[in-house]
Amino acid sequence: MRMKVLLINKFLYAKGGDAISTLQTGRLLTAKGHDVVYWGMAHAMNPDYPHQEFFVEYTDLNQPGNIKRRIAIASNILFSFDARAKINELVSNIKPDIVHLNNFAHQISPSILQVFRRHNIPTVMTLHDYKMVCASYLMVNNGKICEACKNGKYNKCFWQKCVKGSRLKSLLNTMEMYLHHKILRLYDLIDVYIAPSIFLRKKLFDMGFIKRIVYLPNFVNGTDTHLPMKTRNNRFLYFGRLAREKGLETLIRAATGMDIELHIVGAGPYEQTLKRFVKTEGINNVHFRGYKSSTELIEEISEALAVVVPSEWYENNPRAVLESFAAGTPVLGARIGGIPELVIDNETGLTFQPGDIADLKKKILYCIDNKEKVCNMGKKAQHYVRRNFNATKHYSQLIDIYNSIRQ
Repeated sequence: MRMKVLLINKFLYAKGGDAISTLQTGRLLTAKGHDVVYWGMAHAMNPDYPHQEFFVEYTDLNQPGNIKRRIAIASNILFSFDARAKINELVSNIKPDIVHLNNFAHQISPSILQVFRRHNIPTVMTLHDYKMVCASYLMVNNGKICEACKNGKYNKCFWQKCVKGSRLKSLLNTMEMYLHHKILRLYDLIDVYIAPSIFLRKKLFDMGFIKRIVYLPNFVNGTDTHLPMKTRNNRFLYFGRLAREKGLETLIRAATGMDIELHIVGAGPYEQTLKRFVKTEGINNVHFRGYKSSTELIEEISEALAVVVPSEWYENNPRAVLESFAAGTPVLGARIGGIPELVIDNETGLTFQPGDIADLKKKILYCIDNKEKVCNMGKKAQHYVRRNFNATKHYSQLIDIYNSIRQ
């Protein structure tokens, strides 16, 4: 049955895993004959979208401007009347059959959820992080895993200064959580939540988020790329967001002094810190490659002996792993969050203890000394992702979820 789907994410260009997943879902639904309408923030990087006149103004939380602007942003994080008004006008015009939410907190706010309930539109949300149970969304404090907000104790965020070490920012996020979850109970208005990893679903339940959550992993479009073993050299690759919780310092320290090349692709708030560290320490085998287009990125992945995902937070269902597998490249993944669901030791890659430089170094050496086995892992990884994380399977399960809340 053809549906009109309102697909929501704050970023609507390829910025981060949540935006990429949103856009990929939209393309899949469109290819299957559904009408897809996108909604989020206006941005210069957006393509032209129908109905973009209803988008909310772009908000840069890293550069909020003067005090008046800061107050306006804080107010909108708590409850955006502008977002609610714009989405109400859009919904009234297009009359969607279903709303599929992704990341929308802070820049848009859950004030929009009241509109969908008022119009009696079924609503589903894909979870990309731990915002439902953690005021800082990462479940990390001062570089360490933190579960202090368990069972709604959001005040811990304020006392521990979990948001960028700032008491003020932590207070705002604490207020946001109590307002949305305890007072207005806005997230009760969502009919079903999608968890892309089994770990995320279980962790949310453990933290006290008792809602209907179904498991549906991300998907990737397979490629036929798989370089013969002889073309693979001692090059390792990290690609993705450059942030502290991604474990990049551990990776760089492990690579230091080894007879390898480490390519780091991507950008993010930790980029300059990492570059200064590499320069200060005189590390000459680590190369920052910046942003790469999808074609360039596939080439980087395909030429690497292995991709490294050294995260030190509870990763969900990382696209970096799936995209590496699709290109026939195995992954060295930290044994944390949803990563071990994908990286199976000696089958699709190797796992290591998060934050353990010696353990990661050991796994890198194994790859160098066992290239034929590593190549076979890449082949198995490619078969694994094609069988389990393909578009056909994802679409069938997604439509089942939609239909379950439309009845």
